[in-house]
Amino acid sequence: MKKVFKWSLIVIPLLVIAAAAFVVGGSYFEHRDAVAEEKEAYPAPGELVDVYNDGHTMHVYSEGDGKETIVFLAGFGTPSPVYDFQTLTNELKDDYRTVIVERYGYGWSDVSDHDRDIEAVVDETRTALLEAGEEGPFVIAGHSMGSIEAIHWAQSYPEEVNGVIGLDPLVPSYYEEKGEAPSMSNVTTFLARSGLMRQQPEVFDENFHAMEKGLLTEADAEVARTLFLRRVQTTNMANEAEKLTENVETVSGTGLPETPFYAAIASENEDGASFIQSFAEDAGGKSEVFDGGHYIHLDQPEAIAVKIQEWVSETQ
Repeated sequence: MKKVFKWSLIVIPLLVIAAAAFVVGGSYFEHRDAVAEEKEAYPAPGELVDVYNDGHTMHVYSEGDGKETIVFLAGFGTPSPVYDFQTLTNELKDDYRTVIVERYGYGWSDVSDHDRDIEAVVDETRTALLEAGEEGPFVIAGHSMGSIEAIHWAQSYPEEVNGVIGLDPLVPSYYEEKGEAPSMSNVTTFLARSGLMRQQPEVFDENFHAMEKGLLTEADAEVARTLFLRRVQTTNMANEAEKLTENVETVSGTGLPETPFYAAIASENEDGASFIQSFAEDAGGKSEVFDGGHYIHLDQPEAIAVKIQEWVSETQ
């Protein structure tokens, strides 16, 4: 009996490990096949441009024919910028050219191994727009961390930027005083890469903000879900998190942009509001507080669209 018991202490854990490996392995290959099918079923609606001529493309999605062009840059970790901004751009596309640029590792853009240094990121966006046939100067609207890219674009190429609009933006002074780099969950990354997340549909429903707020049609939700399942915590996002402190220091050390900075601030952003307001004032712009959370463009799309129209008119 003792020998059987000792033997079971070895065999049972090995069987458990083998079974887990079988499940995870099977899930991974099913996920890989599903991603290939989904890419074919739901191709990118915009332009895919090869910025580095290395086979890795970036996605540029444009709508509208207005005289002024507003370029939208997503915040950190947003799996599908197109669907994240859709509610807001729907309010603006009749009067403006609206363009959403998805960084590497986001939405329909490929995952790449290129550096996430702020200069490289800005130049990727500029090149992607050029290759997609979009002409500036632009008004750049950045959500959260996307505002750091927008600010540095205005600092480095002021002739290309008429104004910057921050959507509950991250500004250098706040990050230097109170901010910290976003963290990435190893468990979440494992669930996403292995495909096990596909067995938990509520993860998308509860964590993709446009879906959680009921702003997607059934058809859009179906496509957005596929993007979510392959664009949660990508390696590009992890590299962005690692580079954020260095990138903020670069932006902070370059000084204020020459173009005005406007900001829509979330009422729930009590810690950051004063920093954002001061930055906007110092940069020759304005700010306004809107009732809602960090994804303020989803909480108050109509009101923010009206305010964007007002701000854009001031940049002309």
